[in-house]
Amino acid sequence: MIEKDELTYKVIGCAMKVHNTLGNGFQEVIYQRCLAIELTKAGVGFAREQEQTIFYEGIDVGTRRADFIVENRLIVELKAVINLEDVHLAQAKNYTVAYDYKLGLLINFGSQSLQYKLIYNPRDIKLKST
Repeated sequence: MIEKDELTYKVIGCAMKVHNTLGNGFQEVIYQRCLAIELTKAGVGFAREQEQTIFYEGIDVGTRRADFIVENRLIVELKAVINLEDVHLAQAKNYTVAYDYKLGLLINFGSQSLQYKLIYNPRDIKLKST
């Protein structure tokens, strides 16, 4: 099983700094901009809103954008909702599959305390268990 590594700890730490500074109640885009500032200060490479083509049986059916691609190996999806729901987890998991990364991070700034969940690519887990 994949565990939190130095990179995920750095991202979570940056998110905690943003949440401790702003608290909850802002729109997601505000947290996204602040997290970009903190990631830059921490020396973490990232791309924001990187578009990814979604294929169905080899046919291009549209595009999606993850909030952050960190160091070309971690998908980070942000939310600013009172509580994370299954639909948010499913979205983050779908991004790990679409971008073909082993690990994603779902971060919610909308609750009183910062919430985060590590998301594992189900394809990667299936490959390892067979």
